[in-house]
Amino acid sequence: MVAGVQCSASRSIRTGSSFQESKQTFREVLLVTYGIVCREPAHRIMKEHCLSSSTVADWGMFCRETMLVFMAGYSEKLGGPNKIVEVDESKFGRRKYHRGHLVKDHWVFGGIERESGRTFLVPVPDRTTDTLVAIIRDWIEPGTTVISDCWFVYRNLESQGFTHRTVYHSIHFVDPDTGAHTNTIESTWRAVKVFLSQYNRGEDYEYHLAQYMFLARCKAFHHSCNYFTSSPTPIGTCGCARQF
Repeated sequence: MVAGVQCSASRSIRTGSSFQESKQTFREVLLVTYGIVCREPAHRIMKEHCLSSSTVADWGMFCRETMLVFMAGYSEKLGGPNKIVEVDESKFGRRKYHRGHLVKDHWVFGGIERESGRTFLVPVPDRTTDTLVAIIRDWIEPGTTVISDCWFVYRNLESQGFTHRTVYHSIHFVDPDTGAHTNTIESTWRAVKVFLSQYNRGEDYEYHLAQYMFLARCKAFHHSCNYFTSSPTPIGTCGCARQF
């Protein structure tokens, strides 16, 4: 650049961003992203915005990848003193062609903070003590009251700095002495399975779990449609905050 001569070069605001290769306008990108995050059916998004199935599928994967990165990098630990986190494992699978036995099973370990509804869901290769306790340390603050079933892998949680309460499911759902129960995480498993039932998960399993966690976090922090309307919208009356 010569002194005193103004540079006339310019470049698009999209350059170097995730939108660089996109042919949609920013308005279309925002509306399509909103529809995907709020779990609008793909065929409806395609019809409303005149997009191909591959475009919607690719942008949906980009959104889920972004949510996965966000949850991995910016999530805070659950719990703390005077907080309760319920933990449990669940097996997920799908029926081939919606019939017959379940295939492609996945074990998922999860927890939910009762006070806020914040959730973590982690696919696990096994359910050994080393695997599950390491996840508990990664996701739950020391000093938290952790409630689980009586499976032996949780037996040393007290030595890890947690207050541990158990419920013996073979006898009762709520411990009559301590009031301990895991009903909240059990309800979460049901909600997650309904959420995942619409997807042919395959190799994208962890991305859909990240999407569920992201939406749970939005709901927990009361992120309703205030961003898209001039007046506050109560939780549960819009797509981004509805029960899932």
